[in-house]
Amino acid sequence: MRHFQQANLLLPVRPLAGPAPHDVVWRPASNARILQVLKNPAYAGAYVYGRRRRTAIGRRSGSQSGATEAVAIQDWPVCLKDAFPGYIDWEEFMANQQRLADNLNRYEADRHGVPRRGNALLQGIAICGRCSRRMGLRYSGPHGNYPVYVCRADQDQHGGQRCQEVRALAVDAAVESLLLEALTPDRLALAMAALGELENEARALEHQWSLKRERVRYEAERARRQYDAVEPENRLVARSLERVWEDKLRQVEQIEIEYESWRRQQPVSLAAADRAQILSLGEDLPKLWQAASTAERKQILRLVVKEVILDQRPASGQVWIRVIWQTGAVSEHKIRRNVNSYRDYADIATLESRVRNLVAGQKIDREIATALNAEGLLSARGRPFSAGEVHLLRKRWDIPTVKINGTEHNPLQWPDGTYSIKGAAATLSISPQTVFKWLQKGRLSGRQLGKGMPWQITLSDLQIAELRTQVRHTNQSKKEAS
Repeated sequence: MRHFQQANLLLPVRPLAGPAPHDVVWRPASNARILQVLKNPAYAGAYVYGRRRRTAIGRRSGSQSGATEAVAIQDWPVCLKDAFPGYIDWEEFMANQQRLADNLNRYEADRHGVPRRGNALLQGIAICGRCSRRMGLRYSGPHGNYPVYVCRADQDQHGGQRCQEVRALAVDAAVESLLLEALTPDRLALAMAALGELENEARALEHQWSLKRERVRYEAERARRQYDAVEPENRLVARSLERVWEDKLRQVEQIEIEYESWRRQQPVSLAAADRAQILSLGEDLPKLWQAASTAERKQILRLVVKEVILDQRPASGQVWIRVIWQTGAVSEHKIRRNVNSYRDYADIATLESRVRNLVAGQKIDREIATALNAEGLLSARGRPFSAGEVHLLRKRWDIPTVKINGTEHNPLQWPDGTYSIKGAAATLSISPQTVFKWLQKGRLSGRQLGKGMPWQITLSDLQIAELRTQVRHTNQSKKEAS
């Protein structure tokens, strides 16, 4: 519709009312008119009758005639293919109908809907791992660009609580990694081999279907010959043979419907050139994936993945992912999710043990943070560890800090010539609290190897003399004032 409107292409309409009813009028394209064209079998050269039938359900109050409902294509009373030249063939028309049906998001009919705009990769195929319903989407963040998978069926239908919410970015990244790994050339070669086995099985089943179809056709033809051979005077025999013939024709029709349904479920047969092209694309797939738009990525994903079941388990701080591939294979994975507190942190015991081991190895907070980040560990909120984060963890677990001088008390002066808090206080004839205050105000300069570590204060002889003089004058002024 948008293409027609942008190109200023008009569609013919015969209005039922107006100054010139039933005359052809050219009007801008609308969604309803486009659907009428796509669903009309006349464009495929077919004459049909019975596309809709009356039903008592949905009849308006006071209306004399009942409402109508659409009839499935296989149930149309009359369908004459190739009745006149068409713009498209019947196979393309049926493919269009299937695509229109698949565009509707109906979980009970196993329809995922058309991929829509948005950053969520699993839109339409994310399933709640707790209630098995399809999950919707909402967007959070100041600019609404952080997708969240939401299961709100109980809330919408029964006024209850939301089943669960799963942040999409980490899950999408994990599924994307699994997809690219599954489409590597080696995996593609294995998939091609498996597809070959399925094609062999399909050919064997095709032969069985061929024999079955041939048998019911023979029986229907045999019933027709028996009906044609009966004398017209034998009316009772003719009616009986006619019923048998009709039963055989219905059996032929039912077998054909079942056969077509079976064919649609079979894997696509690929030629040798197509197989080689797919294997070559596997080499450039990461580049193609990065260059594709979000909608194109969703389409690629749906060709390989059927559904993704998500279950966010608060006790473990993880998201359990169950991927159902189009081949029928199933794989399960777990990813760590960001939490607000270390109470919900995934594998908190391992993190605590690692911190204790590093502290036992005489590592300060900054070195512990560097080691944890090098091992690929992340904090509760998904950020790299910092020295301050490690300090809070040590306080949480009552892990004492590493001392510069082992287990001994801090000396007045360190081996490198710097002073401790007590040393600076004794040298300047002030209290330790005054030393901390002067460090905070910048009157003294010092450093700590890490938060909670002893101070190393730098004092030159000139600075000591000046500060002592200031302290004496201050004390003398206090005595005179008192």
